[in-house]
Amino acid sequence: MNYWLVKTEPSSYSWADLVRDGRTMWEGVRNPQARDNLAAMKQGDRVLFYHSVSDKAVVGVASVVAEAYPDPTARQGDWLVVDLEPVGALTVPVTLAQLKVDAATSQMRTIRQGRLSVSPVTPAEFRRVLALAQTKLQ
Repeated sequence: MNYWLVKTEPSSYSWADLVRDGRTMWEGVRNPQARDNLAAMKQGDRVLFYHSVSDKAVVGVASVVAEAYPDPTARQGDWLVVDLEPVGALTVPVTLAQLKVDAATSQMRTIRQGRLSVSPVTPAEFRRVLALAQTKLQ
């Protein structure tokens, strides 16, 4: 299993929206590096769901339920989507400020490349985020 982080503005699509919908197509990614990260996602991979702009916090964990396929919203180019389902909300959201100061998460790709909307997460970083969130997943 691999681990990822996806960013979204909660005013556009929030964790609550994903929970309500039960499944979503993660579309609209228009950065080549983020697209390549989508292409690398495999069914069953776990995804940290991060609210950007206003909250600036990891708020939930999702699972990849459909691997990369062409983005139907793209008018041109080779853009991709994956489908995600919610696994569970974090007991306590983990803020960007916490991630930046914690030794186990301070080098996360999302911190080093702040504008990257889809990024890999190491297993150790994923475990540490769950620990900071006081969350255990089944």
